[in-house]
Amino acid sequence: MALTAMAMVIPAPDADACTRVVYIGDDGYAITGRNLDWKEDIATNLYVYPQGIVRAGYDVADSTITWTSRYGSVIAVGYDMGTTEGMNEQGLCANLLYLPGTTYSRPNDKRVLMSSSVWVNYVLDNFATTAEAVEQLKKDVFRIDAPQMPGGSSTTLHLAISDRHGYSAIIEYLDGNLSIHEGYEYQVLTNAPPYDQQLAVAKYWQEVGGMNMLPGTNRSYDRFARASFYINAIPKNASHEMAIAGVFGVIFNCAVPVGISTPDQPEISSTRWRTVADQKKLVYYYGTTLNPSIMWVDLNDFLLTPGSPIMKLDIMNAKKLYGGNVKKDMHRSQGFAPLYRYK
Repeated sequence: MALTAMAMVIPAPDADACTRVVYIGDDGYAITGRNLDWKEDIATNLYVYPQGIVRAGYDVADSTITWTSRYGSVIAVGYDMGTTEGMNEQGLCANLLYLPGTTYSRPNDKRVLMSSSVWVNYVLDNFATTAEAVEQLKKDVFRIDAPQMPGGSSTTLHLAISDRHGYSAIIEYLDGNLSIHEGYEYQVLTNAPPYDQQLAVAKYWQEVGGMNMLPGTNRSYDRFARASFYINAIPKNASHEMAIAGVFGVIFNCAVPVGISTPDQPEISSTRWRTVADQKKLVYYYGTTLNPSIMWVDLNDFLLTPGSPIMKLDIMNAKKLYGGNVKKDMHRSQGFAPLYRYK
């Protein structure tokens, strides 16, 4: 009876897609994991960027902001055009997830532009903690420009930030207005609806209790409920290796099998790749659905001081499957060209 009532009061979500979780252990360190789900393979390369990189938020100088990176980072770049997520040398993670219905602009908007393709870079380049990032983002000095991706879908997104101690923030633009949820409790993010509505559903499932029953579909609400229960079922005193394995287990549990796709809702689709960011040891694990092996980038292996080279793992054009530490497979690069306007 309670379940029937719940179905009546909670509208069906318009979209289901990626899942992001944050585990916080008794040692005070965090591990962030995520799945990326999409209608097609978002061909992705990995980059390591050093400090001292000069960037711009948009390709019109007087309509954007510029900055020089304070921190080096490892990033995942979709279509070699835009950063979808990453982790910097301070253990700060930023993950973009699809949020249909996002509206970045408001009437007579005078804020400068920030392309969604470098939004993650802005956060990773400039901030060591979530609190630092939120303090700056609250000033609301820019609005996100959402160019269409290859395939025609707009980059309507919300941003999750988590620092090495598990302090999180969820950043959304609703009707052109900035919305921020900030705190250790915001460990899980999926997709539609906006985050405050996701939290309402999570509260219901907390009362049901995950040992009694958990929803099993790939819908955003259901993945949120499962991820919320399982990420907190991992023992807080687990060894570091067990905690990493536990986070992998949670995101595998929330993955969508190959073959599921809804043409007019590209985010209701198969899991394409997954990541786990070890924010204590600064190791970034990455695996694709079509590769049974997990590869990783250890930021401790790279020179990140200004003037050090940008390094790239070209997965899009690889002639072999990568696995293990991929430092030896990375080569110097000029970096990716951000997507400002898709033509």
